[in-house]
Amino acid sequence: MNQDCIFCRIAGGQIPAKELYRDEDVLAIEDVNPQAPCHALVLPLQHHDNIATLVEAGDGATTGKLFEVASRLGRERGGENGFRLVINTGSNGGQTVNHLHVHVLAGRPMTWPPG
Repeated sequence: MNQDCIFCRIAGGQIPAKELYRDEDVLAIEDVNPQAPCHALVLPLQHHDNIATLVEAGDGATTGKLFEVASRLGRERGGENGFRLVINTGSNGGQTVNHLHVHVLAGRPMTWPPG
């Protein structure tokens, strides 16, 4: 656990969050600044800065679990007609918290390009 990381502190129970799912590998929470009727964040409990570092670590099981949980939440929480998964990586990719997390956006039509 990285004590300087807000998501590590949420995962460790030091900061409250509305949990949607938790198992031994991943945690899903509601985003505090939602951009859609459903805006969840799915993150690994173990700290990884971004998707590139998780892939470099060779942790395919956790990578798969992130997408499994994100997809399930997207479908269950307003994504009958579709949903969007977003992973921002690095500052140029729009990442603001250096702990890998998948944004799950559902419940409204999404536009393209996203920004």
